Amino acid sequence: MQQLKRILIVGGGTAGWMTAALMSKLFKGLYEITLIESEAIGIIGVGEATIPAIKKYNELLGLDENEFMQRTQGSFKLGIQFVDWWKQGASYIHGFGVIGRDLEWLRCHQYWLKLNAQGAASDFANYSINTAAALENKFMRADPKMADSPLGHIAHAFHFDAALYSKYLRGLAEASGVRRREGKVADVTLRGEDGFVQSVTMDDGAVIEADLFIDCSGFRGLIIEQAMKTGYEDWTHWLPCDRAMAVPCARVEPFTPYTRSTARPAGWQWRIPLQHRTGNGHVYSSQYMEDDEAERILLSGLDGEQLAEPNRLRFVTGKRKRIWNRNCVAIGLASGFLEPLESTSIHLIQSAIVRLVRLFPDAGFDPATIAEFNRQSDFEYERIRDFIILHYKATERDDTPFWRYCRDMEIPDTLQRKIDLFRANGRIFREDEELFAEESWIQVFLGQGVIPRAWDPLVEIKSGSELLTFLGGVEEVIRKCVAVMPSHAAYIARTCPAA
Repeated sequence: MQQLKRILIVGGGTAGWMTAALMSKLFKGLYEITLIESEAIGIIGVGEATIPAIKKYNELLGLDENEFMQRTQGSFKLGIQFVDWWKQGASYIHGFGVIGRDLEWLRCHQYWLKLNAQGAASDFANYSINTAAALENKFMRADPKMADSPLGHIAHAFHFDAALYSKYLRGLAEASGVRRREGKVADVTLRGEDGFVQSVTMDDGAVIEADLFIDCSGFRGLIIEQAMKTGYEDWTHWLPCDRAMAVPCARVEPFTPYTRSTARPAGWQWRIPLQHRTGNGHVYSSQYMEDDEAERILLSGLDGEQLAEPNRLRFVTGKRKRIWNRNCVAIGLASGFLEPLESTSIHLIQSAIVRLVRLFPDAGFDPATIAEFNRQSDFEYERIRDFIILHYKATERDDTPFWRYCRDMEIPDTLQRKIDLFRANGRIFREDEELFAEESWIQVFLGQGVIPRAWDPLVEIKSGSELLTFLGGVEEVIRKCVAVMPSHAAYIARTCPAA
């Protein structure tokens, strides 16, 4: 076995510095790591909402959570509120963590389905500590000493300023030996005999060679696509949004512990609360809406003073045909793009880094290793894609051409099977290591109006009075737990206020 010696990361931003920080931490000087970025290019910097998995990444780096929150102007996130998606005037929350508690063989929602059909169940949000707390703008971290209480099972993620997060990680990476090189890549040289990347040439004429190249150059795909012509799978026919605008506004009260996604005539608008401002954006389809109208909708929907001009983005939803090609691995937007509806952009960076570490090559670049990395990456992308498509497909909206297209479009077989099974009697099964748990699918199915025709036959083991007692008890315990939780604003002021 011949060891690699040099790793070159092309591009900074969230993807580049997350890669550099974790690799330098885990590899402990085994490899020479260089990162190229240009201050003149800047970063996209709009991926400001996350899912709970990011805590694992921060733990691998050894970050103190309170310091991380302070350094990034962060806030806590219990889930995502979806407004007007199923139909106008309707809303629900996709909360992280558990829903109620299981009773014998079955999940809590199975018992709710029967009572709901009889008109005897309350709102489904009342059976999850995350969703109930979010609606009251309450927050606290899970208390490990209360394993028997919902307070021991609160699951949280974060909102943070992506530019500040990159800056924070850069400091950690450089302290661990990563060398940063300022400048733009002017050319990429491939080896004639096998098409592997040999070097990059900088705009000042310097030539930088490496053994492994990590492309974090964003949508351009400077190495993986422009140089290597890897190819791209276009999923626009399932996810027709191809434009986005992002703009910050002043923070206003209440200080919500959740992301909000509000459906618009040809897409949706996000709202992400940070300590020093609120992030906003409008994701839309240029086929169904003009840019000027999209900007008008975005700016008219701000709930605070506008702080900057909108940042405009164009994208094609999909992924590279091979995220790892020869000796180049694409991470972040260079690997593909799934709109940030379920806050998966930063997770896809994180999972790609961890997957690469677990399948890290030697200088031989064994094809079986590369094939397995690509198989796992493809599966992850496709299952997240299906989950996002569900939000568009499962709708009763027919008020615009965009929503009529989404409601009537053909969908992947993998998603159709999940919908058919859930419609039958509320069953959902997590496949292999797909990202979203059964609880996530259940909440989005019910929130989008996919109500099963029946429930699991084993529900009938319990009498009606037993079901009322069980679900009533779950709801009452959660209500009491939420009552003792501090407000989101008060919790942050006490534990991690930013300067």
